[in-house]
Amino acid sequence: MAALLRVSRNVLLMRNNCVVLSRSMASKTPVGFIGLGNMGSPMAKNLLKNGYPIIATDVFPEPCKELQDIGAQVVDSPAEVAEKADRIITMLPSSPNVIEVYTGPNGILKKVKKGTLLIDSSTIDPAVSKEMAVAAEKMGAVFMDAPVSGGVGAASMAKLTFMVGGVEEEYNAAQELLTCMGANVVYCGQVGTGQAAKICNNMLLAIGMIGTAETMNLGIRLGLDPKLLTKILNMSSGRCWSSDSYNPVPGVMEGVPSANNYQGGFGSTLMAKDLGLAQNTATNTKTPIPLGSLAHQVFRVMCSRGYANKDFSSVFQFLREEEGQ
Repeated sequence: MAALLRVSRNVLLMRNNCVVLSRSMASKTPVGFIGLGNMGSPMAKNLLKNGYPIIATDVFPEPCKELQDIGAQVVDSPAEVAEKADRIITMLPSSPNVIEVYTGPNGILKKVKKGTLLIDSSTIDPAVSKEMAVAAEKMGAVFMDAPVSGGVGAASMAKLTFMVGGVEEEYNAAQELLTCMGANVVYCGQVGTGQAAKICNNMLLAIGMIGTAETMNLGIRLGLDPKLLTKILNMSSGRCWSSDSYNPVPGVMEGVPSANNYQGGFGSTLMAKDLGLAQNTATNTKTPIPLGSLAHQVFRVMCSRGYANKDFSSVFQFLREEEGQ
C-alpha cells in the first residue's frame, strides 16, 4: 500500500511538472518585434535574453542583421511578422509610421491572427492609438498602447517605464513581456491613456531641461563653476532629473549625451514631435500650456538650426550660441 501511494505521488508530481513545463513553453512562443531603432533594438535584445524567440523586421537592414546574428528570425514585412507571431510589439517614430505598419498594404492587420496581442510602444497621438485599437478589434486582435520613458540607457539595461493603455483583462499578458524590458509597468486605463501619460511626462521633461540649461548658463555667466552649481542645485529645491541624472553641461557628468557632443540619447527632433503632440491635445481639450508651447517653439527652432539629430539636452549649447549672436 505504501509503495502504491509513493507511485501515485510520483505520477502526480510528474503530471504537475508537465503542466508547469507546458505553461512555461507556451509563454516562450515567438514574439514579433517591428522597429529596431535606438530604442527598439535593445528592447528586442532583452526579450531574446529572457528566452523569447524573436521574429523581427525593420526598414533598415543593419539592425536586422545585428539582431539576426544573436538569434532572431528576420522577415521582410510587418504582415510576415503577423503570420508567424501572435504577440507583436511595435516601436516606431511617429503616428504616420504606426498607421502604415498596422494598416498599410504590407501591414500587420493584413495577416493578423485572431486573438493576437498587439503592443505599441511608440509615442504617438492618443487618437491614433484609439483608431488602431478599433481596426485591430475588427480583425479579432487586441491593441494596447504602451509608450516608454527612460531613454536608450534604460532600454539597454531593461529599466524602462511602460505606461499601458488598453483592455484591463489583457494587461497581465502584456505585463509578462514588458517586465523583460522595463523596471516599471503601469496600467493607466483604456486605450490612449498610456500615450496621454507619456505626452504629459515629456512636456514636463522638455520644460525642465530648458530650465536647467538656462540656470546653468546663467550661473556660468555669473562666474560659478558648473560642477559646483550642479552640486548646490542637487542638494537644494531646484533639483530635478535634468540636473542630477542628465546634466546638459559638457564636463559635469559622465555617461550622458553632453559628455559625448550630444550624440545618442533622445533626439531634439523627437522631442519637438512629442511637444507637438502635447500642443495638439492641449488645443483639442482647450487646456492652457504656456510653458509647453514655448518649449515646443524652442525645440522647433533648434531643429531648424542643426540640432535635430542631437540629444535634446543640446538646448544648453543652443542657448550658448544664441547669446553669442
